[in-house]
Amino acid sequence: MKMTCSIKVWVLLAIIFFGISFAIAAEIKPLKVGPRDKCPVCGMFVAKYPDFAAQILFRDGSVAHFDGAKDMFKYYLQLPRYAPGKNTAEISDVLVTNYYDLTMTDGRTAFYVIGSDVYGPMGRELITFARKPDAAEFMKDHKGKSIISFRDVSLSTLRPLD
Repeated sequence: MKMTCSIKVWVLLAIIFFGISFAIAAEIKPLKVGPRDKCPVCGMFVAKYPDFAAQILFRDGSVAHFDGAKDMFKYYLQLPRYAPGKNTAEISDVLVTNYYDLTMTDGRTAFYVIGSDVYGPMGRELITFARKPDAAEFMKDHKGKSIISFRDVSLSTLRPLD
């Protein structure tokens, strides 16, 4: 009987923990892009390109808006160049626009299609998806070369896109 009770307690604690974790994850909301917000990498006005927009949110409340995932990665991978004094540990969230439904999704868990026939505001672009099956379908329909994850993107990955 004692063991059954302790199992119930552990199950209850696990449900509470995962419920809180899910609620916290669900609260990640993109910040509204203003008409004067510029991409720190290329200088374009981000509000003109909502279908490709990305954001990096910092723990101090500051945000960097991007006209596409390509420039977001350039910024992220070269943070000292674009945001002197900041480091990746200060980043709370990375958000990218999901290609099919145009909602913002977690950029760290998103999937990125490279080499497709779809262009973004700055030409060739990483096309972003919240779900891998959607990325695979897009890749097939739009002649994509590969699907990669956040951790697989490097400056050498981005060079052919420029």
